[in-house]
Amino acid sequence: MKVIFAGTPEFARVALERLLAAGFDVPLVLTQPDRPSGRGMKLTPSPVKQVALQHNIPVAQPISLRLNGKYPEDAQAARAQITATQADIMIVAAYGLILPQDVLDLPKHGCVNIHASLLPRWRGAAPIHRAIEAGDIETGITLMQMDAGLDTGDMLAIERLPITEQHTTATLHDELAEMGARMVVDYLRQLRDGAAPKATPQPTDGVSYAEKIDKAEAKIDWTQSAQIIARKVHALDPAPGCVCTYMEQPLKIWAAQTDETLSKDHAAGTIINVDKHGVRVVCGDSSVLRITQMQKAGGKRSPAHQVAESLKLAVQQQLN
Repeated sequence: MKVIFAGTPEFARVALERLLAAGFDVPLVLTQPDRPSGRGMKLTPSPVKQVALQHNIPVAQPISLRLNGKYPEDAQAARAQITATQADIMIVAAYGLILPQDVLDLPKHGCVNIHASLLPRWRGAAPIHRAIEAGDIETGITLMQMDAGLDTGDMLAIERLPITEQHTTATLHDELAEMGARMVVDYLRQLRDGAAPKATPQPTDGVSYAEKIDKAEAKIDWTQSAQIIARKVHALDPAPGCVCTYMEQPLKIWAAQTDETLSKDHAAGTIINVDKHGVRVVCGDSSVLRITQMQKAGGKRSPAHQVAESLKLAVQQQLN
């Protein structure tokens, strides 16, 4: 079975490696163009491209796949590569480009997407972040037969995973990447053996959209409840990270949890305690957030009490 793979970031890399380890023939990989990265802003290949090069797999990096877009020659060249493979199926995981319907129709069995949510909840670009931010108690992976809509295709398989209070986007991402990789290998084996599950339409209710994370969302609003802020801290780890200011200097908050304490006598953003267990800050509704990991400008992630000591954070001082 010939399987084209389309994906770009770490989430997709895991799936590609599992496909190759399972022995599937991958004649072509599609991934985003190399991007500037690191302090030197050196052009860097995506994690998926790096795996493809290690296995001597041809790589296509079109800017667009739309013939009627700004880069028709780019799109035409990539389509020619896809057609030449005579692939049975294309697996798509966090690719980052829109696939027009005529591209979806090129492989014999169409294109199957590994989506990191329980569809139809959290269609779109940032399903892991939004699930944590919303306080969802579970998420999972949906394998979806792609159509021209935004994550609207019929479901081929779905598995669930509990979300704990300890999960961050980073840790949940890694668990879901492994789950998705295993599921897609299982599905391809079933398809190869003529035992693929029947596609099921997505429910019409419960639809929600996971908008792309905007850096402006990183700013902490201390008038929100400690629970809401804690969820946001977990959701924005590893990027962009939640941020507040102290003495007009940025201060990143990397780990925090709600505290049992209530404080009705202080304004939101007021520090009420600093000890080896963290920095306690008053939030909306008199709730209290206990910050356990912080990062000052020019520093690195460190236990909150160490950062507090270096900045001379003290009780009654204000975070903004």
